[in-house]
Amino acid sequence: MSTVVQPCARCGTRWAVQGPPMHWCPRCRGVLLSPGPIDAPPERRNYRWVARRPGRAGHPSRGTAIGRPSAGTPRYTEIPRWGLRDRPAPDREADRHHHPRPLSTLTRWTHAALFATAVLFAVSAVAESVRYLILLRNRTRLIEPPLLWFSDALVNTAALFALIMALVAAVATLGWLIEARRAAFAAAGRRDPRSPRMLALGCLIPVVNLIWPGVFLTEMVAGRTDPRARIAVRVWWAAWVFGGLVTVAALYWRTADSLQAKADGVLFTAFTDAVAAAVALLTLWVVRTLEGRDLRGRRRLAQRWVIAVDPATPLIEPVHPGTTATVSTAADAESADSPDGADRAPQEVVAK
Repeated sequence: MSTVVQPCARCGTRWAVQGPPMHWCPRCRGVLLSPGPIDAPPERRNYRWVARRPGRAGHPSRGTAIGRPSAGTPRYTEIPRWGLRDRPAPDREADRHHHPRPLSTLTRWTHAALFATAVLFAVSAVAESVRYLILLRNRTRLIEPPLLWFSDALVNTAALFALIMALVAAVATLGWLIEARRAAFAAAGRRDPRSPRMLALGCLIPVVNLIWPGVFLTEMVAGRTDPRARIAVRVWWAAWVFGGLVTVAALYWRTADSLQAKADGVLFTAFTDAVAAAVALLTLWVVRTLEGRDLRGRRRLAQRWVIAVDPATPLIEPVHPGTTATVSTAADAESADSPDGADRAPQEVVAK
């Protein structure tokens, strides 16, 4: 009897290998695993059994009563161990029992608040640029008072609404950060070591908030295998610090006394508003990247690796049987003309 067997992946039957390995189980037509010794220990086998039924950690005890099936749509509550890695559907019933968080209402508007902040800062940058163009024209010509009034109103209104929306977006993003960190650490089986109060102080206090938000995001994505999340956090962190430094420089520029420095301050303020709009867009990009979405909010599909089988075409062209042909050469012709060449027959060669 053969000591090498092939286990069936479906029914578990072990078939003795008598010749070339088989591919399908004769009993259930399941896939046969690669051949291996019949008495090989687990560490020396060329296969490992890892299949488990969803929802069960092991074999149920005899005294456990089987629950009645629910009337809802059948679905998995966890990832099947033998198939592709599809995330299970979220448990909506469990989410309804959660108590509302203090910033849960504002957190739902995080994406809209960040986009509105970027738009308002872009409008403020345009208003500052228009004011600088008016100052350039005012060097040689007088400017009408209604145009000056409209320019001042546009600059002040855009700056005021941009600052208010930036504050709203900061609070909304703080609520999103608290919820995202709680979900990330819960998925890893741990509890968030940072309290919501510490997260709020690290994100809202000036100067301190240049460092701690990047630390909080880095801790949240530390356990992820996808490098895109870590790259997005690092890019946003660098842009966030750069935006803070530009804001400090713009505030310092306003203390200048000369007319030329004030005119240059208008242009630098436009640049500061443009940087603030870019930082708001980068923040929206980081939020959606950590949620598994792109910048437009579309769900990013998981990358799947599927074995592709090429068509069964021979790599080497098979040898075909040759045909018999009569080939006469110049040497044969000369021998035929010779007196003793009459006895010679034409040579036959095989043409391949």
